[in-house]
Amino acid sequence: MSVTQTILETIKAYPKIMIHRHQSPDMDALGSQGGLANILRASFPEKEIYMVGGPVDKLNYLVEMDTVTDEMYEGALVIATDTANEPRISGEQYKLGELLIKMDHHPDDEPFGDISFVNTKASSASELIYDFYTEFQDELVLTKEAARLLYAGIIGDTGRFKYPATTSHTLFVASKLREFDFDVAELNREMTEMPENVLRLSGYVMENVIVDENGAGMVLLSQEVLDRFGVVDSETPAIIPIPGKVKGMKSWGIFVAQPEGFYRVRLRSKGPVINTIAKRHHGGGHPLASGANAADLEEVEAIYQEIKKLVADYVKK
Repeated sequence: MSVTQTILETIKAYPKIMIHRHQSPDMDALGSQGGLANILRASFPEKEIYMVGGPVDKLNYLVEMDTVTDEMYEGALVIATDTANEPRISGEQYKLGELLIKMDHHPDDEPFGDISFVNTKASSASELIYDFYTEFQDELVLTKEAARLLYAGIIGDTGRFKYPATTSHTLFVASKLREFDFDVAELNREMTEMPENVLRLSGYVMENVIVDENGAGMVLLSQEVLDRFGVVDSETPAIIPIPGKVKGMKSWGIFVAQPEGFYRVRLRSKGPVINTIAKRHHGGGHPLASGANAADLEEVEAIYQEIKKLVADYVKK
């Protein structure tokens, strides 16, 4: 029996399913989580199916989380989507479930779960969930809302089909999802609009990006800068692509101060593999899009020096 067949049979066996995703969710985290939840609710209306996790902040136009109690996890199946390692699962209650399934597309460097389905060739976890649906479409139902969420997840993780993970299959999946009658124009507006304070922070990023002669860049967002613009960390993903607009930029890091004193690090690349850097600093992710943490400004500088060396070596090849 294939792992996907095992997952379907396991889903059938449980009357209660709790679906989690990663902390600080992006569109793919919520798209895959919500897409799977809607597919399973339509396919198995007799089951109790919940979406669980922390705040979704400005992405609440996609989905809202359900309210659950510890007692509801008794005898429940837990599924975690778009989550590379167990510590990143949003919602500690997942540990209370009876069985844990991982459905993800990140490099499987830190396996977890009783059943694991990982496809690193998928552009996104949302694409992976769609493929799971199509494999068993005689038994599963894809709704308009599920299509909207999976489409949003794919758009988010491919940067509107600009990133290298976009394949002909990705475009095929997106085209099949667009056959459903959801308002794609409204969805695009919701995905591109940003609050005025984030827009003004974008201007600060453009003015203060540092880039060396090889195309290694960085932006530091101190707590003072965040307070000046009235921006919190969960609002900063919109500024991640900005340094990549600099001609010649090959890889960059955005360092965002956290209230606890450390810095959240977002790493992006147009060629050099940067998840090796992330793994050395309490993080991980895709070869060209990763995340890490820096304890202080000294580690921030150390990470930037690693980016500079990585890019310099890349340029020499």
